[in-house]
Amino acid sequence: MKALVYHGPGRKAWEEVPDPSIKDPADAIVKMEATTICGTDLHILKGDVPAVTDGRILGHEGVGVVTEVGSEVGKVKVGDRVIVSCISKCMKCDYCRAGLTSHCQTLGGIGWVFGHLIDGTQAELVRVPFADNGLIPLPEGVTPEQAAMLSDILPTGFEIGVVYGQVKEGDVVAVIGAGPIGLASIMTAGPRGASKIIAVDGDAYRLEQSREFGATDTIDITKTDDVVGELKELSRDGLGVDVAIEAVGIPATFTTALDSIRPGGRVANVGVHGQPVSFPIERDWINNITITTGLVNATTAQELLDQIEAGAIDPGKFVTHRFTFDQFMEAYDTFANAADNRALKVLLTNNG
Repeated sequence: MKALVYHGPGRKAWEEVPDPSIKDPADAIVKMEATTICGTDLHILKGDVPAVTDGRILGHEGVGVVTEVGSEVGKVKVGDRVIVSCISKCMKCDYCRAGLTSHCQTLGGIGWVFGHLIDGTQAELVRVPFADNGLIPLPEGVTPEQAAMLSDILPTGFEIGVVYGQVKEGDVVAVIGAGPIGLASIMTAGPRGASKIIAVDGDAYRLEQSREFGATDTIDITKTDDVVGELKELSRDGLGVDVAIEAVGIPATFTTALDSIRPGGRVANVGVHGQPVSFPIERDWINNITITTGLVNATTAQELLDQIEAGAIDPGKFVTHRFTFDQFMEAYDTFANAADNRALKVLLTNNG
């Protein structure tokens, strides 16, 4: 088969590799129908994830058809169309049973293995461990474009942003960063009852798109010297927003999120940080605030599928560029220069 293979920082290739095979009775083999590229894949290519070694097939998202199952697989069968979850899970260890599947102890304490510790989904075929837990049946009426967003991006924005931020009826929510993850939080905050969703970014296109995803207000950071002041003005009483979702991962945006919440407010950090941030505990110990962080557990797929089928959300909106598998290198170039190309998510379909 062909796959997108990592060969060290800055080096990748769409090349011939051996087909995967069943290694464990709980495995399944899936022929990929569609996949996408994540910002994490770009971090890997920069050399930011040293656990990813030369020869690893990248990718942790997508949809496909089951072609083979191990002897212990009972929920999925050959011929099923499925969504591949970005998080693998045994559902037997204490962490999985507690819902923290991203820390599955059977897998060594990390549920994110695709394109990280084992070969991933940017390939014609992929081996899926614990297939009964990691493959989600694709309902009739849900498109591959919508479904591919359920592997990672939509659950991440929902679980780590909206759910961890405890967004509830009537809340004023600020989403700091209107990239794909921020847009996923925006899209899923509305159905949770947010009365106002404020998108904060410096890219006019992303801010324009944020309104299509459910934002009620926008703040362009290039046109104001007081983002926090504007967020407070948009809050119910000038005291600050109920929830600030940080979806960038740099110190400045974390500070903005922290400064913009009201007493009793909540910061849900979704962004991946590469350097320390400052937390003024001498100021905030008295404010009864909550700060959450996390890696997606991908346990909300059914809830999100229900919302898609009900027409409450449409994650197909994320897909701005489409390619076939033999255009993988071009797709990576497009996504790596997302701002210039006005790219949110790219979708690659298997033309083989």
